[in-house]
Amino acid sequence: MKLAKPAIWVILVSALLIGQVVSAATKQEQRQDKTPVKAALLYNSSGPMASIDEPAYKGAMLAAKLINAHGGIAGRKLELIPTDSGSNIANASSAAADEKNKDVIAAIGYGDSAFVMSAGSPFVNKGILYITPGATLPTLNQVLGDQLFMIAYSDYDQGHAIADYTYKNLNMKKIAVWTDTSMAFTLELSGSFKQRFTELGGTILYEDLFKSGMPTPPDLSKLVERIKTNEPKPEAVFVAAIDEEAALSVKLLRNGGIDIPIVSGDGFDSPLVKQVETAKPITDVYFATHSFRGETRAEVTGFIKEYKKEYGSEPDSAYAALGFDAVNMLADAVKRASLQASADSPNSDAIAKALSETKDFKAVTGLITMRPNMPPIKSIAIVEIKDGKYKTAYTWRP
Repeated sequence: MKLAKPAIWVILVSALLIGQVVSAATKQEQRQDKTPVKAALLYNSSGPMASIDEPAYKGAMLAAKLINAHGGIAGRKLELIPTDSGSNIANASSAAADEKNKDVIAAIGYGDSAFVMSAGSPFVNKGILYITPGATLPTLNQVLGDQLFMIAYSDYDQGHAIADYTYKNLNMKKIAVWTDTSMAFTLELSGSFKQRFTELGGTILYEDLFKSGMPTPPDLSKLVERIKTNEPKPEAVFVAAIDEEAALSVKLLRNGGIDIPIVSGDGFDSPLVKQVETAKPITDVYFATHSFRGETRAEVTGFIKEYKKEYGSEPDSAYAALGFDAVNMLADAVKRASLQASADSPNSDAIAKALSETKDFKAVTGLITMRPNMPPIKSIAIVEIKDGKYKTAYTWRP
């Protein structure tokens, strides 16, 4: 009789354990039968923002395809719901109210800070986290709060990076500055560069201002003539511009016979610059951008291989990689939040918490560590164009 009791308890415990295993398996099965994880994907496929948003869109869609091919997120399919704003900022601000986006757990989109602020605010106000692949304005979190996540570095960091390289590596001490005053990105980039360059001991001989034009480009010919006639002559010119004006400045300077170094930020990371027709192959152009070009890390080579397989050509700027990274970082955060949740999918707050705790994520554009209410910590590549070819000349780390 004394031996029977333990035997009964063993049977009862075994039954209980079997029940728990069956229950866990059932819950896992339920998870795999769940509706897809939905995220809004916002971009511009036409107009001036297309050159940065279209590559990011392609990178994001590729990431979702690969994630789903490997079983999805915690057994659930990832569904990106695209919205093309056509470079119309009013369309961006209405995306959160669109019926098709009502069940999304996150919004991903835009490489321009003005579009991010316009679209991000209504999403965040609805309790939906927002991820920008390419926007770099340092004050975005001050505007949108802790539900806003940047995949890119800030203009403050990239301005410092290219200033350090110009002064220390290129040994340029006296320069001219061109600044596009029409957008927050170029103003912030220019301000950061000037601050750091002068702190190091450099001299800004003068600054010329212009406004990017739609549909008429700005007249930069007078700025070119000033470089030719100014005394003392600048040793380099820093150009704070986005892609169209970046390409125009390279064309006018080089075809105008000015061969001093041109330095800038990631507005120069554009196929429009590469396509510029000059008398000689473009040389001595340096810009800060996202770690990617010419790197042999597995994340980079794997991404390029899959991108070429999907779209027939290699990505021609870092924005494709940023879109890819944004989706993968969201998926990673959803997965981690799901492990801590019940069978039900985690809400946006839980995902935002997981995303904010991300450390040393192995992204295509380098290791990324998130910081509360701040741009992430990540390295910055200084890319050199020499004889028309691109290479990473230096890696700057904050």
